[in-house]
Amino acid sequence: MTTGFSRGLRFAVLGALYFSIMSACAKLAGARLPSQEIVFFRAIVVTGLTYYALRNKGLSPWGAGRDPTQVRTDRRLLLLRGLLGYAALSCFLWAVIRLPLADTTVIHFTNPVWTALLAAVFLGEVLRRWEVLLAVLALGGVIIVARPGFLLGDTSGLDPVAVGAALAGALLSAAAYVSAKRLTRTQDTLVIVFSFAAVSLVGSIPPTVSGFVMPGPWEWMLLLGVGLGAQGGQVYVTKALQVEKAGRVMAVGYLQIVFAAAWGLTFFREIPDRWTVLGATIIIASTFVMGRLHPVAAPRGR
Repeated sequence: MTTGFSRGLRFAVLGALYFSIMSACAKLAGARLPSQEIVFFRAIVVTGLTYYALRNKGLSPWGAGRDPTQVRTDRRLLLLRGLLGYAALSCFLWAVIRLPLADTTVIHFTNPVWTALLAAVFLGEVLRRWEVLLAVLALGGVIIVARPGFLLGDTSGLDPVAVGAALAGALLSAAAYVSAKRLTRTQDTLVIVFSFAAVSLVGSIPPTVSGFVMPGPWEWMLLLGVGLGAQGGQVYVTKALQVEKAGRVMAVGYLQIVFAAAWGLTFFREIPDRWTVLGATIIIASTFVMGRLHPVAAPRGR
């Protein structure tokens, strides 16, 4: 029985911190740089670091296996996982530039619920009525965070387009996790991470070239922070999942919301209001219950 603050939970805290740093750096850089340019430079850093790690382990970045048919199938799934991850990241970064940092992070944390729903559809996992209810509850939390004027009778709500992009990012992340879960049966985690980074790199080249804005010295540092934050988050969450129960890792992962609120207050003077706190509580409760009662063994993070 694991008690106290174990090594795995310390890894989970570091993973949450690194992902929050990635989001904060992206928001700061997004004050002038296009979101796809941020995706591009993030992908350069993560692709390079992951490729180096793969070479050190003697693994092929394109997937490996003894059965040629299985390898071809896995490579198609790796491409799909990369495309879904790229789309999810694009939505998330576009939203994080336009919404308060804590609100965007809260909406993104609905992805475990959507992962469970998609796993039931595409992987044949059992889904009970109460799990559907939890999904509806989480969506209700998103609505409260967004506080649309047509429901609450005021005009102080968040940008509905940006909220929609953040929610789309969470849904696409869930789809990417489901494909990654299937791939973990036959492929190393680094191979899956590399496919995500490589597809993001290729996909972001056209929009980056067409709308390129030359970063200044401070922005170069922020872009490096985005890449290193993403890599650090992936590494430490993976380490945490290797030595700790997924439910406990998921629970500690909610610290990312706390970190995001701290960065938002420090750098952007964003103070979470009662709607954000109420919506975050509902989302955390529903996803926590889902994770404890229907754990989805999928890699977390962005």
